[in-house]
Amino acid sequence: QVQLVESGGGLVQPGGSLRLSCAASGSIFSFNDMNWYRQAPGKQRELVASITSGGSTAYADSVKGRFTISKDNAKNTVYLQMNSLKPEDTAVYYCNLHTIYAGTNYHYWGQGTQVTVSS
Repeated sequence: QVQLVESGGGLVQPGGSLRLSCAASGSIFSFNDMNWYRQAPGKQRELVASITSGGSTAYADSVKGRFTISKDNAKNTVYLQMNSLKPEDTAVYYCNLHTIYAGTNYHYWGQGTQVTVSS
């Protein structure tokens, strides 16, 4: 089983920056995607950024040019660098690991970390 623990959230002013971290432990599969999702109050959870085992990345249009996803394989940690934050970025951010193993999809979720962008 995989455990994901997020950290780094907090209160920041518009235009500010935060870096979220997601530390993975347990049985980590070699072939997986790591994702950051977010969910604002009253809204559905949305995919913000993803990074594959090969290192390719993808971003939601709303965060392109502002957010950067990266990983440190040695530390089993995924990061989300968030710059030029906007109030609409306010949400609970969740780390997600997605693996397809033996034809079955597996999703593991962190507990979430609150990001509030407000003046």
